[in-house]
Amino acid sequence: VAARTAAMGFNRLVDRHIDARNPRTRARELPAGKLSPLAVGALVAASSALFVFGAYRLGPLCAWLAPLVLAVLLGYSYAKRFTALAHVWLGLALGLAPLGAWLAVRGRFDGGIAAPLLLSAAVVAWVAGFDVLYACQDQAFDREAGLHSIPARLGIARALRVSEALHVAAFALLAAFAVRGGLSYGTAVALALAALLLVWQHRLVRPDDLSRLDLAFFTLNGWIGFVLLAGVGADLFLRGRPA
Repeated sequence: VAARTAAMGFNRLVDRHIDARNPRTRARELPAGKLSPLAVGALVAASSALFVFGAYRLGPLCAWLAPLVLAVLLGYSYAKRFTALAHVWLGLALGLAPLGAWLAVRGRFDGGIAAPLLLSAAVVAWVAGFDVLYACQDQAFDREAGLHSIPARLGIARALRVSEALHVAAFALLAAFAVRGGLSYGTAVALALAALLLVWQHRLVRPDDLSRLDLAFFTLNGWIGFVLLAGVGADLFLRGRPA
C-alpha cells in the first residue's frame, strides 16, 4: 500500500503540468488546485519511507532491494517522456510484486523462484497490454505534447494488435505459472475465465470506437485479478486440507 501510494502520488506530482493541458486529466486534484504540490510531496515522502522501513523489517535482502524497487516505481513517471515502452515499464513496476511477496516470505532467492518469476512476467505482459489500451484515448494529445506511447507511435489500430499480443503472452505465462506451481482445477477454471475476460476486453475496444474503454480497462481487469486470486487461493486451500 505504501509503495503504491508513493508511486501514484509521485506520478500525479510530476505530471501535474501535463495533466493541466490534457482535457481528460485537467480536473485531477493537482491541476485543479484542490491539492498543493507540497502536500502531495509530503505524502510521497512519507509513503516511500514507510515502504523502505517495512522492507527493512522483513530482512536484509528486502532492505537492500527496496530502494531499487522504489526507483523503478517512481521512475515510471518519467518513462513516457523518452520511450514508447513506458507501458512495459509500468508492467515491470507492478510485476515486481509477486517477487517481492516471495522474498518477504522466503527471505532469499532459491530454486523455487521459477513460479513467482513466471507470475511476475505474466503481470508485466498483462499490465503493459491493458495500459496500451488505456493510452489509446490520449493518442492525439501525446503526439501534440511530444510524449511517447505505442498508440502515439504506431496508431490506434496497430496498438490494439500489440495489446492483444501482450495479453496472449500473459495468458501463456499464467498457464506456465500454474503448471510450474503444481496448481489444479481451481486455477484451470480461473485461467479459462480470465481468457474469456481478455477476449471480451478486446472486443469492446475498436480503433474508431473507444467509448467502452473504461469498462474494458477498469472493470474487466479488476474481474481478472479477482478471478485469478480466487482460483489460485482455492487450489492452495484444498492442497492444504488432509485427504
